Amino acid sequence: MTAIEILPVEAAERELDALAEVLWDCVDGGAGVNFVKPFSMEEARGFWHRAMPRIAAGADLLLVARLEGRICGTVMLGLDTPPNQQHRTDVKKLLVHRRARRKGLARALMLTAEEEARRRGRHLLTLDTQQGSLAEGLYRKLGYIAVGVIPGYALSTEGEPAGCTFFYKDLRRSA
Repeated sequence: MTAIEILPVEAAERELDALAEVLWDCVDGGAGVNFVKPFSMEEARGFWHRAMPRIAAGADLLLVARLEGRICGTVMLGLDTPPNQQHRTDVKKLLVHRRARRKGLARALMLTAEEEARRRGRHLLTLDTQQGSLAEGLYRKLGYIAVGVIPGYALSTEGEPAGCTFFYKDLRRSA
């Protein structure tokens, strides 16, 4: 049974190792989520540790997917936007552990993130992903519109320049 939940900072701090394991596994598997190899569990813990103040302040909303009670996926909504952009949110760190893939977790996380964005009066979602990634196909299936690719925007996990595709979705048009 898949459960998607908002994880408050107190719970996130208790689950730091589980969050770090998901991030580490994704990077180890080649996901272009801002890190290059070698990537240690300590670096993964450090990322989540640095994210905690933003989660506590409400700047980022952390959603997690659980299978059999265990965190296997995450996505965050960046809610800390300027006054003239209170209608939008950035989708960040969609991660699914390799052991939990092909079970609909990424889709469930994204649909729940969209519901949470709507609840908060946010109708424009933006995100980016490595060109050619599995995530790129998921976003297209969920109705996100690609606005373009910037070649060499970031390094792949192997340290090679990789293109990045930028997407948006207007929830008013897909309700």
